[in-house]
This record gives sequence, structure tokens and C-alpha cells, in this order.
Amino acid sequence: MDQQDLKLSKKLISSYKKRLEKEILDRSIKLRMPQNKFEEIINNNNELINLKKALEDLETESEPQNSKV
Repeated sequence: MDQQDLKLSKKLISSYKKRLEKEILDRSIKLRMPQNKFEEIINNNNELINLKKALEDLETESEPQNSKV
């Protein structure tokens, strides 16, 4: 993957992650859940965990290429 593809992938995944977190937050507020409960949901959500890992992997993948430039 070239740098442009990596940047685009990171941007898209990050954007999706933020939308998902916002959706969880909005629904939690609508259901009048306590703040600690929706924070727990966000921290333990498998999809969000996978998105964080994917972003970390992309960051790691882009590091060696940055040193070559």
C-alpha cells in the first residue's frame, strides 16, 4: 500500500469509528443511561476494539515507509 492509500484508509476507519462512538453515545443519552455505563459499552465494544487495532496496524505499517522517504 502506498502512503496515499494508507492515509485514506486511516481517515475512513477513523471517521467510521467516530460515527459509531457518537451513535452509541446518542442512544445511551436517549435511554438515559449513566455516563459510566456508556463509557463501558464504548470501551468493550468488539467493533470499536477492532477499529482501534486496525488503526494501530495501519500506523505501524506506515512507519517503516516514512523512514525510507
